[in-house]
Amino acid sequence: MKSLPAAQPVAAHPEERLPGVVAVTAQTLPEQVNALARARNFAEPLIADEVLDTGENTLAHADAVAAILRVVGGSEAMQAASYLVHACVHLNKPQEVIAKAFGANFAALAVETTQLMRVQRLSRGAETSAHLVDDPAVQTENVRKMLLAFSRDLRVVMLRLASRLQTLRFCAASKTPVSPGLARESLQVFAPLANRLGIWQIKWEMEDLSFRFIEPDTYKQVARLLDEKRVAREANMEHLRASLEAELASQGIKAVVQGRPKHIYSIVKKMRGKSLGFEQLFDIRALRVIVPSVPDCYAALGWVHARFVPMAEEFDDYIAKPKGNGYQSLHTVVQQMVDGVACLPIEIQIRTQAMHDHAEHGVAAHWAYKEAGTKGYAGVSASGEYDAKIAVLRQLLAWERDLSGAAPQSADVLSDRIYVLTPDAAVVELPAGSTAVDFAYSVHTSLGHRCRGAKVDGVQVPLNTPLQNGQTVEITAAKEGGPSRDWLNTELGYLVSHRARAKARAWFNAAAMHTTVARGREAVEKLLQREGKTAIKLDDLAARLGFKSADDLFEVVGKDEFSLRTIETLLRPPEPVLAPDDYLLLKKTRTSESSPKGGVLVVGVESLMTQLAKCCKPAPPDAILGFITRGKGVSIHRADCSNFREMSVRNGERVIEVEWGSGKKEGASVYPVDVSVQAADRQGLLRDISEVFTKEKMNVIGVQTQSVKGTAWMTFTVEVADAARLTKVLGVVSDVAGVRSARRR
Repeated sequence: MKSLPAAQPVAAHPEERLPGVVAVTAQTLPEQVNALARARNFAEPLIADEVLDTGENTLAHADAVAAILRVVGGSEAMQAASYLVHACVHLNKPQEVIAKAFGANFAALAVETTQLMRVQRLSRGAETSAHLVDDPAVQTENVRKMLLAFSRDLRVVMLRLASRLQTLRFCAASKTPVSPGLARESLQVFAPLANRLGIWQIKWEMEDLSFRFIEPDTYKQVARLLDEKRVAREANMEHLRASLEAELASQGIKAVVQGRPKHIYSIVKKMRGKSLGFEQLFDIRALRVIVPSVPDCYAALGWVHARFVPMAEEFDDYIAKPKGNGYQSLHTVVQQMVDGVACLPIEIQIRTQAMHDHAEHGVAAHWAYKEAGTKGYAGVSASGEYDAKIAVLRQLLAWERDLSGAAPQSADVLSDRIYVLTPDAAVVELPAGSTAVDFAYSVHTSLGHRCRGAKVDGVQVPLNTPLQNGQTVEITAAKEGGPSRDWLNTELGYLVSHRARAKARAWFNAAAMHTTVARGREAVEKLLQREGKTAIKLDDLAARLGFKSADDLFEVVGKDEFSLRTIETLLRPPEPVLAPDDYLLLKKTRTSESSPKGGVLVVGVESLMTQLAKCCKPAPPDAILGFITRGKGVSIHRADCSNFREMSVRNGERVIEVEWGSGKKEGASVYPVDVSVQAADRQGLLRDISEVFTKEKMNVIGVQTQSVKGTAWMTFTVEVADAARLTKVLGVVSDVAGVRSARRR
């Protein structure tokens, strides 16, 4: 197969068309008479002295694009558009001017193609910027989808494919460097699209040229390998081709046998994908057999398998099961026997002429669906058994599903999303009908919340204006703030994306939660102030109540789902009703340092009434200090008591030194102390803990329990003669099933 022709000036009335291409009819609209020549004459003064970014003359580029389109079956209208596209940038109102001179159809095609060129140019620039919406793989995927979104008019895609192929040809011929972004886009976006549409001529050439710029060393190495022994290999293949054609004819099979071209990129892909050496590749030696009918295909296959030794694992029947892009052919690999020894493998493809035409030009052979209405407005008829429009859409829909992983849907799948640009030219995918607010939320949640205005293609628009494909959207945002409740009103049309609506709704939920937490915090802090417990850490208080964080506690308090009385109970558990003597109101007379039998001695005072503080319940051998009260003698506190620290700060002059008296071992005084136990709530828990105190001969005189979210909080008041022994008992309590902590309060 020969490659597409090099760039040449376009004839005013091209008549050459390939087999399978719909023929031109006489039903041509007046404004399209001599459209190609008129379009070139219209554009020449504007672009003749202009050069593209690659350095190629713009008019020469348009001539070459028109020639490529002509060879693959593009109509005169499409060829004419190759000139009008480049003229658009020089016109103030291109849509109006071109429509007046050539008709609305030409104007729409030229303007849409110009718009796609701009979008793709900006997208390539975004790949190398620091403002990608996602990683490069996702960015490439979005560009592919965006190109599909524009491809409702297949002529736009074909104009871009032909233009890109010419750009690569020019750079290769002139040895002009190609940017990595343009080369990657050609290989990853344009060539796969040409493949999906079945336009093999463009696909193969574009792949080879792109690969030549991306990996020049590998390209040269494979090209050198192909050139080695090329003369001998081609002579051998020509002999085999001629003999195969003659032998098929002798079997009554009219066939044309051709050599198949070798494409460097496909060779490299196969070598890498299958870890093969160059000489192990089958398609280095390949023939193509073209026969009149499908039965002839299978007859030729049977004869080839009888004549040579087939490699069964290398056979593919794409006639019975065509490829996704409609490609049909029989592929087989055989080995020729020479003196009883199998020689190197040969790949043979067998197909009909119609299959061959489709393989070479794909859906490009069926431009009629866009080039003609019921009256054949572009000079061709759309009638016939083959509904070209449906065929083209089927290919595009299939590729779109391949990219998105979506299940088969109706033809509306091409209309359910749009692709717009950020000011930094990153592509953003949105549901069809999306607004600037949807766009803002898609870029960043914070930007969505703070969105206050938008410009589309530089023009200020209302925030509920639906966006269109290819538009550039710029958001005006406040430094802080949140969304408007109007955005959640579906009738006002501010948000279309479910994801954006969820983000806006979450903001309002979070704002309401913030208010609730603030209200709960205020209530808890006021309670702590009343109880004189401001030194307590809020997170510690929440943990003691069974919450993961202080905010969790504040939330339920703010919702009135948790009683403040529960916190009060924790801070000051109710005292058991006991006789006054049980509080050990002591009156001691100090006669000498060795005489006391127990209780508390006030240093420097011979006789003074003392009482043990209820807040910390000291017991020997705790370090203790005294505080002179008004009318109740000296209140004895543990040295680490938080209440004592607060009182001593306010009234330091009333602090007095005290110490425990040394009493007899038998009949020694006992002291009430509080023990705090945290455990997983279960049946029998209180009984099991009480049994520990009983076994340890420790009298329990009061119990306070509460359960919060499956956690039991218990306060036991027990009598001890020596607080040091209590530590051992608490260790035993900690071993009770479900107990998480046991400590003295």
